Amino acid sequence: MRGLSRSSFAQVEERFNAVAGSADLGTLSDELFAVADLLDREHGLRRALSDPARAGERKAGAVRSLLDGKVSEAAVATAESAVSVPWSRGGDLADVLERLGVVAAAAEAESQSRLDDVEDELFRFGRIVAANSDLRRALADAGAPDSGKRELLRDLLGGKVAPTSLRLITQVAVHPRGRSLESGLEEVGQLVAQQRQRLVAVVRSAVELTEEQKRRLSAWLSDSYGRDVHLNVEVDKRVLGGFSVRIGDEIIDTTIVGRIEEVRRRLAG
Repeated sequence: MRGLSRSSFAQVEERFNAVAGSADLGTLSDELFAVADLLDREHGLRRALSDPARAGERKAGAVRSLLDGKVSEAAVATAESAVSVPWSRGGDLADVLERLGVVAAAAEAESQSRLDDVEDELFRFGRIVAANSDLRRALADAGAPDSGKRELLRDLLGGKVAPTSLRLITQVAVHPRGRSLESGLEEVGQLVAQQRQRLVAVVRSAVELTEEQKRRLSAWLSDSYGRDVHLNVEVDKRVLGGFSVRIGDEIIDTTIVGRIEEVRRRLAG
């Protein structure tokens, strides 16, 4: 989710971890999203709080004055930490707060043993959006009121997905922050997967894999990469034989189409 200074993010993350343990994680997630959205809207405020010439203590004091009593102490402390460290660009402030909002939501889902559900639901909704142009236009319409998008998502998903899934999907749809809906959902899905330090493998197959096939494929990929791997399986009738697996930028392609393309590339070379 955007490029952030590792050292600066590590400092903010350390503070976030210290205060999140005793916080209501769902509320903390919503509050961090709200502060990130505020910084996106108020350009003057964002410039002032990201100005490297101003002392971190002064910026932290300004944030506390602005937020104290409006959000939880955990959200205030996280925001204070975020403005106290240097960033390469002003937009990093909103990025880091949104990122930690996703982490808080994922931690809540994990505490409820619903993290797998959230990963699957984010992936499935991304595929629904990709296949439904009317829904994609409705959610991507910059002129449509936020309240209408929220209501649409509640009607579509309320009671059908985990509350965390609805929270994250709504954040991405209502506050795209320069991302397409599909790429925003993918970014958030990757952060959710990182909650357990797992890789996400997108599997394309002509037929639905059985639970045993999924288990064996996941075990093989986990052994190969030395980390747990979560499978997002996409059934694609265009796949001819075998299946393909994408992990980050790496693709493992066992399909007939993939082998034909490889032969074509070699011939062309």
